[in-house]
Amino acid sequence: MSISKVGQRRQIVIPKDVCEAVGIQVGDFVEVKRANGSVVIRPKKLVDAEDVLSPTDERKVARGVKQLKRGQSITWKRLKRDLGV
Repeated sequence: MSISKVGQRRQIVIPKDVCEAVGIQVGDFVEVKRANGSVVIRPKKLVDAEDVLSPTDERKVARGVKQLKRGQSITWKRLKRDLGV
């Protein structure tokens, strides 16, 4: 258990061992919410809207992963040749 002091601007320092245990690094975002009279802080990864796959693209990726797991793959060179690049 660690104890931190709330600073003048309501800032709280999360102890190093706690950050390391949950994978929080400098510059990361965290979600802060209250639950049952307590404060809960969780690491949060933010994603730009442009970085999210469409449902069609998600299906294509899932199909590709399944093919790779079955050993069905081709070389980058062959793919470029087949695409005429």
